[in-house]
Amino acid sequence: MVDVADKVSYFQAITGVEDPDLSTEILQDHGWDLELAISSFTGGNPSDNSTAIASSSSVPPPDAEPSSSGSRQVVEHSSTAGTAASRPSLTWRIITLPVSVVSGSLGLVSGAIGLGMWVAGGVLSYSLGMIGLSSSSRWGDESSARLVHVSAAASEAMGFVAAFESEYGFMPTRLNFVSDGFMDALQRSRNAYKLLFVYLHSPEHPDTPVFCERTLCNDALAAFVNENFVAWGGNIRASEGFKMSNSLKASRFPFCAVVMAATNQRIALLQQVEGPKTPEEMLVALQRVLEESAPVLVAARLDAEERRTNMQLREEQDAAYRAALEADQARERQRKEEQEQLEREAAEAERKRKEEEEARLRAEQEVAERAAALAKLREEKALSLGAEPEKGPDVTRVLVRFPAGERKERRFHSDDTIQRLYDYVDSLGCLETGNYSLISNFPRVIYGSDKLPLSLKEAGLHPQASLFVELNS
Repeated sequence: MVDVADKVSYFQAITGVEDPDLSTEILQDHGWDLELAISSFTGGNPSDNSTAIASSSSVPPPDAEPSSSGSRQVVEHSSTAGTAASRPSLTWRIITLPVSVVSGSLGLVSGAIGLGMWVAGGVLSYSLGMIGLSSSSRWGDESSARLVHVSAAASEAMGFVAAFESEYGFMPTRLNFVSDGFMDALQRSRNAYKLLFVYLHSPEHPDTPVFCERTLCNDALAAFVNENFVAWGGNIRASEGFKMSNSLKASRFPFCAVVMAATNQRIALLQQVEGPKTPEEMLVALQRVLEESAPVLVAARLDAEERRTNMQLREEQDAAYRAALEADQARERQRKEEQEQLEREAAEAERKRKEEEEARLRAEQEVAERAAALAKLREEKALSLGAEPEKGPDVTRVLVRFPAGERKERRFHSDDTIQRLYDYVDSLGCLETGNYSLISNFPRVIYGSDKLPLSLKEAGLHPQASLFVELNS
C-alpha cells in the first residue's frame, strides 16, 4: 500500500490531477505503470478513461483547491462555456503559475543577447542536418548546441522555434512564435497590449503534423494570430512546455490557449482549444475571445497612455519648474553678485574717502604744524632781533621790497650781520617760503649764504641800503 500511495502522490504531483480516486483509476488502467500513465495522460489520444480525465480536468469544479505540488494551481474559477466536442470551449480561469516557470525566465534582454549567436549556430546546425551530419533530434533537447548561455526557458523556446521552422519552414505562411520563455512572452504581450496565444506541441501525437501544417500554417489563421496576438509555443517534452501543460490542464492534443497577464504572477485563461481543429474553427474561437477581450485591452492601452501622458506632463512640469527654479536661482545669483559688487564699490569708495580724509587731515595738520613752526620761528627771530635802535651814526637804515610790492623798513646796528636781515624778513611773515635771497640792484649784489657772517658795514650797506627779496626757483 505504501508503494501504491507513493505512485498516486507522484502521479498527482506530475500531472496536477487533484482527485486521488481519479489518479488511482488512471494508474489501474495502465497496470500501475507510472511512466506509461503519465505519458498517456499528457501526450496520447484520449481513450475512454482519458475522456473522463479530459472532461474533469479541462473544466475544474468551482470549489477545487490549489494543488499541493505547486506544478499548477487554479486559484479562481469564474465560468465555463462549451458545447459539443467539435466546438472549442470558452474557459475563464485565473491560474497561478508554478514558481519554476516564473523564476525560470531571465527576461527579454537575456534572450535577446543570446538570440543572435544562437541563430548563427542554428543555421549551421540546420545545414549540417540537411546533409545528414547532425545527430540531434529536431524536437529534442537543443541546449547542447548553445553558443552562449541563456536561460533554460529561453533555450527551450529557441529550440521549439528552430524545430518548428525546420519542420514547417516550407509553408508560405506560419505563426511567428517568439523565442522567449513563457514569462517573457507574457510580458511582451502585456507591453504590446495583446493577448498571448499559447500552443503546446506534442511531437508524438498523430494529429500534430496535420494540425501544424493545415491549421497553424493556414494563411488566414497565421495572419490573424500574427497581427492580433503574441504567439508562444512549447514542447511538452521540454521542461517549461510540460509545466505549462500541467498548469493549463491540457488533456488533449493539439492544445491551444489564449491567456493574458493577471496579478501576483498569475494568468487569466480566456480560451482553450483541445484536439484537432480546422482553421475556420480556430478563427471563430480566436475572433470571439478577441472581441470579448477588446474592452479590457483598450482600457489597458488607454490607461497606459494616460499614465504616459500624465508622466510626460509631470516631466514637462518638472522641467518647467526646474527651468524656472534655475532662472530664479540665476537671477538671485546675479542680484547677489550685483549687490556684492555695489558693496565692494561702496567699500572701496569709503576706503578712498577715508584715505582722502586722512590725507587731508594730515595735510592740514602738516600745514598747521608748519604754520605753527613758522610762527614760532618768526617769534623767535623777532625776539632775537631785539628792540629797533634809534637813529645814530652807527645805525643802518634798510628798506626791503617784497615780490608782491610790499615794502618794509627797519634800523639795524651797523655791526649787525647779514643774517640779521634774513631773520628780520622771516619774522615779518610776508613769504610762504624760506628759499629766497636778498639782492641789491646798484650794483647788483646777491647776499647769499657766503655773506651771512658779514656785518652791514662790511657788506657796504651802511648807513642805508635798499634790498629786494628774490625767490629762488
